[in-house]
Amino acid sequence: MKRTRMAVCIAGLVLAAGMAWAHHALASEFDVSKPVHITGVVAKWELVNPHAWIYIDAKEDNGQVTRWSFEAGGSPSALIRRGMNKTSIPVGEVIVVDGYRAKDGSPRASGTNLTFPDGRKLFIGSDNPAESGPTKK
Repeated sequence: MKRTRMAVCIAGLVLAAGMAWAHHALASEFDVSKPVHITGVVAKWELVNPHAWIYIDAKEDNGQVTRWSFEAGGSPSALIRRGMNKTSIPVGEVIVVDGYRAKDGSPRASGTNLTFPDGRKLFIGSDNPAESGPTKK
């Protein structure tokens, strides 16, 4: 019986450690010294755990289109509390997303703000401003 309890406790600790490792800080993947300001067409909007993702197709100076992936900080429930839902960012809409580029240089970023063509702005950064870096004015 003691061995069973010990095995269950060890398994619980291993699982908890794995979940803690899986949740990352902004600085582990994104470089706050490399801000991005990307204009593009919404290709996909995923309101999924643990973070929502916005995919936009942005035209480069050379005419090529690059698909950018923006992690919307906070959990989907945090974004929903801010008034967002699955239809808040329509596919096909031209938007501007500000954020911080991935350290690996890929077209991926942690989003901070999203601006619609009519001028509306949405804060899509982390719930904790200290995690999302400096706010642009």
